[in-house]
Amino acid sequence: MPKEKKYANLEFIMHPKSVAIVGASDNADKIGHIIMHNYIDEGYPGRIYPINIKSTGTIMGRKAYKSVLDVKAKIDLAVIAVPAEIVPAVLDECGKAGVKSAVVISGGFAEVGNVALQDELVRVAKKYAMPVIGPNCLGVMDPRSRVDTLFLPTFKIDKPSIGGVSFVSQSGAVGSSVLDMINSEGFGLARFISYGNAAVVDEVDILNYLMRDKETKVIIFYIEGAKRGKEFIEIAKKITKIKPVVIIKGGITEAGAGAAHSHTAALTGSAGAYEAVFRQFGFSIANDLKDLLNFAKVFETQPLTTGNRVAIITNGGGTGVLATDALYKNGLTLATLSKESEEELKKTMPSIVNVRLPLDLAGDADDKRFSEALSVMEKDENVDALIVIALFQTPGADSKLAASLIQFGTTMKKPMVVISMGGSYTQAHRTMMESSGVPVYSSPNEAADSLAALIDYSKYRKGIV
Repeated sequence: MPKEKKYANLEFIMHPKSVAIVGASDNADKIGHIIMHNYIDEGYPGRIYPINIKSTGTIMGRKAYKSVLDVKAKIDLAVIAVPAEIVPAVLDECGKAGVKSAVVISGGFAEVGNVALQDELVRVAKKYAMPVIGPNCLGVMDPRSRVDTLFLPTFKIDKPSIGGVSFVSQSGAVGSSVLDMINSEGFGLARFISYGNAAVVDEVDILNYLMRDKETKVIIFYIEGAKRGKEFIEIAKKITKIKPVVIIKGGITEAGAGAAHSHTAALTGSAGAYEAVFRQFGFSIANDLKDLLNFAKVFETQPLTTGNRVAIITNGGGTGVLATDALYKNGLTLATLSKESEEELKKTMPSIVNVRLPLDLAGDADDKRFSEALSVMEKDENVDALIVIALFQTPGADSKLAASLIQFGTTMKKPMVVISMGGSYTQAHRTMMESSGVPVYSSPNEAADSLAALIDYSKYRKGIV
């Protein structure tokens, strides 16, 4: 089967017009019940065919079938959640019925040493040239097409809104945790793909698909190991020239590698070799899951810049000092204001403000004072990017300040990130800013790390070593 056809067929997984849920059940404790409930709850607009060999009529109020072979209609996707030992036979029935793609949720294959059963699954998939995600995975979620194969009850997870970040995870556990956090980080989801054992469709196929996907602006990726090293390098060379990829690798220690193999049968390989590939081809390396989310929101919302001169504006002197330290730890530098900027600021700032960077606007600074400073920094050619520290505990910081930061953060041609720390009042204003496309961080280190990742990737895109 030609590779392009295989990649193109992932469209049937992400945007099916009809789906068969094999293992659907009226029993709320069954995975097939949760998956079918999610499709209905999400308002999936296509046809849903519940499949259960023990069915005698309907499941969840819909006509049920004993086999996909009994469905006299075209099926784009089969979601399979039945015991592992019967999965190959079910997949074979799907092939005979002309089903175009499949997601195998079921576990119990190579990850537990049952290699022969997984080989049989692969044989059947190849027999029908069928793209199959899994086994041993959560599958896929697409907020636009309302596809949701995840067996996670909707009341237990905050579903992300529609956005431009696609999240790929070899691990279902990591996938579910990060999905639950995305909504609180202020950015939306384009696609989610959990691919488990990667028996048929693997990370190379998924990256090829997302590279071509117009809705995907940024990719965040949890990986334990690549099956096809040479092909992975080839796609790595291409994809980061088009869109950023933030990646975190599991199994970088000997113990971690053993754990990875036991739950996804991943061939983890040398951590150093993977890191070398990631760095050579412009992947942004996350050290933990928080980095994965922090980098994603700056990549989705802010323009690229190859300059590393950063202006810091703050209404709290000590936090400005910490932010300066964080800049230099990341190889960035504090900008030096032009003479014109200094003169303009001296005209507008009160005498208590020392006109130098980091620019401490003092504890009584309001939206007007922040806006005047930002207007100057926006025009100053010595400034490549900005960190704005907004401490909403101070008297002058309120919703008008948040509105001003939204205006500058979404219209400036320079990247701008915000640091804001605090309780419920602060959190309400963080939500205002992030929901409008301004990345907000809880510490100077998080902000500087994320800005450095953006600048490093910008240099890679521009060919600056």
